[in-house]
Amino acid sequence: MKICVFGAGAIGGYIAVEMALAGFDVSVVARGPNLEAIRAKGLRLRIEGADKLARVPASDRPADFGPQDYVICALKAHQAAAAADAFAPLLGPATAVVTAMNGIPWWYFYKEGGPFEGRHLRSVDPDRRQWVSIGPERAIGCVVDPACEVVAPGVIEHHELKRFILGEPDGSNSERVNALSAALINAGFDAPVRDNIRFNIWLKLWGNVCFNPIGALTHATLDRIASDTALRALCKTMILEAKAVNEALGVDIPDKFVERRLDVAGTIKGHKISMLQDLERGRSMEIDALVTAVQELGRLTSVPTPTIDVVLALVQARARHAGLYAG
Repeated sequence: MKICVFGAGAIGGYIAVEMALAGFDVSVVARGPNLEAIRAKGLRLRIEGADKLARVPASDRPADFGPQDYVICALKAHQAAAAADAFAPLLGPATAVVTAMNGIPWWYFYKEGGPFEGRHLRSVDPDRRQWVSIGPERAIGCVVDPACEVVAPGVIEHHELKRFILGEPDGSNSERVNALSAALINAGFDAPVRDNIRFNIWLKLWGNVCFNPIGALTHATLDRIASDTALRALCKTMILEAKAVNEALGVDIPDKFVERRLDVAGTIKGHKISMLQDLERGRSMEIDALVTAVQELGRLTSVPTPTIDVVLALVQARARHAGLYAG
């Protein structure tokens, strides 16, 4: 099984190390100091008190690796949109592209079965480049639960959780998604296959739509956001607005998950959410797939999102002031 991890950052690096050490044929697409470090010293993972090192082929030229069985895209959504054309050398006739990213995926309305079937979202795929260059028929959904961080070029630190939830856009129990699940489990991950991956996409997004922008605006860690009375109330309001949007799209998530989502966040001590990490380190901020997409889907379904709209405007302004968001 040939696997290329496109984007060897926090999540991509974590996947690449564990799968390479499990014996899979793994390569990584990386760039800049991260690429130089991986080439010189390998890819290092700090997890559960252990220090793991994997020597993996690394390049900023996907053509160096050729067609793959699976390409795991671990870029941020806006980076993936910009890099869509670069996937071409990795794509053979049966290559699957696994979207191991946060937020609403670019293929969301592929085989979704509702009134918006085939529609593309401007907030996550503005020019339809991913839809056209990669093709939604290649997509396997992946909801990323682990909390990881790049602490130095080529060095990943794992904080919490090992689960990657997989699912086909059409909900089918395909051979390719089951083979991928088996491979991830073999590498030590929890990798269940779900027949309604959009349920899990929205459940994860409930947290990202509020925790990420609030973290970037307040510099509070995840547990502080979930335990502070005022911030938790703000999060709950944003989650309920997102819930109304996903219900309008036919994705029903029971009310009990709202408080549960907040409670789970409160148990992850001291973790800085990814948008805050990017702000502090001067990296482009992933706003659109996590927040703007919910606003876009709200407008598409005529569901108001007033609180999300305000917080989105604030975090966009903060990111533009830092030179980390073009919109």
